[in-house]
Amino acid sequence: MTTAVICTALMGLLVFGLGFAVSLFRGATKINYGLNEDPTSLFYKVSRAHGNSTEYAAMMCVMMLYVGANDPAEWMVWTMIVMTVSRYLLVVGMITGKTMDGVNPLRAAGATGTYICGLALAAATYMAI
Repeated sequence: MTTAVICTALMGLLVFGLGFAVSLFRGATKINYGLNEDPTSLFYKVSRAHGNSTEYAAMMCVMMLYVGANDPAEWMVWTMIVMTVSRYLLVVGMITGKTMDGVNPLRAAGATGTYICGLALAAATYMAI
């Protein structure tokens, strides 16, 4: 259960940290709603990283906590860790890439890890019934 809680806390840190960064950008730019969709803008990249993280974090955390509370097998614990690392890789790739257009290796690795681990955690959740 400890791994699930730590991974969930790290996902919370990611989501709320990015949300805070978006709020800072909004204050600095006086843009209170909407967004200029310039794929090279740091504000745009941080905003999209936050949006993407919020789309996945809740479901991932629910699955990790449920699996973690039900005596998970070792592969399930490692899947939680890889899932969390994948989400951070994706965000770093989104923010540090020159543009959101095209493929960034970190972003691609993070997305691939997210999908593979997400499916594995869904299976682990079912197996924990």
